[in-house]
Amino acid sequence: MIDVSRSSLKNSRKPKFYPPSLKLLVTALLFAASAASAPSQLLQPKISQAPRRLPLTKFYDTPDPLPSGQAGELIRSESFYEYLLPYTISAVRILYHSRSPHEKDVAASGVVLLPRGVPPPGGWPIIAWAHDLTGSARQCAPSLLKTLNEGPLLSMYVGLGYAVVASDYAGLGTNFPYAVLDVPSNAQDVINSVAAARAALPQLGSKWLVAGYAHGSRVAVGVAEALPKNADSNYLGAIGILGVADPPEFFEHLAAGPSYPMLVFLAQGIKNQYAGFRVDDMLTEKGIAPYKYLGENCEATSDQVPNSNELLKAGWQNNPYVKEFFSKNALGRQPAFSPLLLIRGESDGDVPSSLTAAIVGRLCQQKGRVLFVNYPDLKPSAVLGNSVGEQVSWIRARFSGQPAPSNCP
Repeated sequence: MIDVSRSSLKNSRKPKFYPPSLKLLVTALLFAASAASAPSQLLQPKISQAPRRLPLTKFYDTPDPLPSGQAGELIRSESFYEYLLPYTISAVRILYHSRSPHEKDVAASGVVLLPRGVPPPGGWPIIAWAHDLTGSARQCAPSLLKTLNEGPLLSMYVGLGYAVVASDYAGLGTNFPYAVLDVPSNAQDVINSVAAARAALPQLGSKWLVAGYAHGSRVAVGVAEALPKNADSNYLGAIGILGVADPPEFFEHLAAGPSYPMLVFLAQGIKNQYAGFRVDDMLTEKGIAPYKYLGENCEATSDQVPNSNELLKAGWQNNPYVKEFFSKNALGRQPAFSPLLLIRGESDGDVPSSLTAAIVGRLCQQKGRVLFVNYPDLKPSAVLGNSVGEQVSWIRARFSGQPAPSNCP
């Protein structure tokens, strides 16, 4: 595998020219990204920095049992005006049918952002957004954040003439168990959100791709692996920004570090899929308290989560349910039938470079077209903003039908 590196200040290629509107959007995004934390730290914000949450309204409720529907079938939609977005952007919430890890019919929520005005011929091209970990309780849905969690980046996409379809994943927002950190079912939620968005908004086009950040980058790769070749000729590819790694190595790396709420969310995700899993086989008595707390709240302070060596029981990774969860969430074990752009930073926060390189190597062995871009001079918090040029060039090329680049050997 050939690693293409980018520098925050120097680049071997000639600088790209972007129109003034994009320069303004990028400036705003860079300002927002400079204040961002590494993925695991997003769950431990200072109170003064906590994003303002919107109320969980009846829009998100569904009957029990849920009336049956096809995956991707729209249940309802509503225009929404309370997000912190530029006035040039329209927002529409959607509720739609998706599938649980056990293939049961569930409802998922999300939001569609699109430019105001007349769409281009064929409709607005679509970027499906896969979000990072925002919590596990219903009220932790990104569509219940005034900032939509990554609002500056999503606004930039819309400002460039794309519609953004951002799924919450089933169980965030809606009254169903949330498959926390489960790539296959979260990827299905993203895929199904596109069909639902088109049903709600006929001005959307047929062509689409997926982009994701942190956990969402793994979901984006999951989308690429979930769509068999020629199953959807309108699907064009996937972008993963930071965080691409296999579960065993990733979580064992976290367990060797300080305090990580993500390890608690891992236990929640396994329990939500496997009724026979005993949480106290993985978490210590000190770990049970944050497990219960984060089941009802979106953030935990550092003093609420013990150090990793006090949180986990010895040999936790050998639990059969943990091993099964890790196996079904492995990446690069099957072909990705679309081009991929994978972006990482110098240390990638919680993900060492060797873990990302291993995934990329496997994707290349599966004959995938993977462009792997590394920013050696940037910390993870700066990669999201500084990589917008790379993102935009790759996105435009996919929608214009150009051959996808690859640096696989």
